[in-house]
Amino acid sequence: MAENPSNKLTDAYNQMLARAKQGLEKAGKGLGHALEAAEQKASELGELSREEAGKVGDYLRRDLHDAGQFLAETGQDLKAWLRFDLEQVESRMAELFLTVADKTKLELDKLAERAAQVGVWHTGEVTGIGTLQCQQCGEELHFHKTGHIPPCPKCQGTKFSRISWNA
Repeated sequence: MAENPSNKLTDAYNQMLARAKQGLEKAGKGLGHALEAAEQKASELGELSREEAGKVGDYLRRDLHDAGQFLAETGQDLKAWLRFDLEQVESRMAELFLTVADKTKLELDKLAERAAQVGVWHTGEVTGIGTLQCQQCGEELHFHKTGHIPPCPKCQGTKFSRISWNA
């Protein structure tokens, strides 16, 4: 039975997040390096093609940059960024994401060249936990676990923005 490509990428997102966290703890070389190493590992192990690993790495960078920027600019906690209670999130994912998002907050300058792409999430991409809002009609999509972004259930829009409690 062939592996579902949707599950393959969401599983890879979670695995790369875990590897990035391990890389941050062990190597101490920074988030960019840890994410690149996680991409390379996924490719080397045959979990993903190089292209897929790069795409999932970009999804992680986007989500972590957005979370880190929110934490740095507002001083609020991850719960406000998510727009839902952390108790609804798988505890392992919440811990991983929070740990890496905190590191991201400290490394925003290092990710500046990729930051230009932050701000728009598209149907078909993978995103981590949090809330996205349709740019066309304002409908909110809540992600309690990593998943593919579907078209807006209300208007079939395909572009979304991350929103937080104070948005």
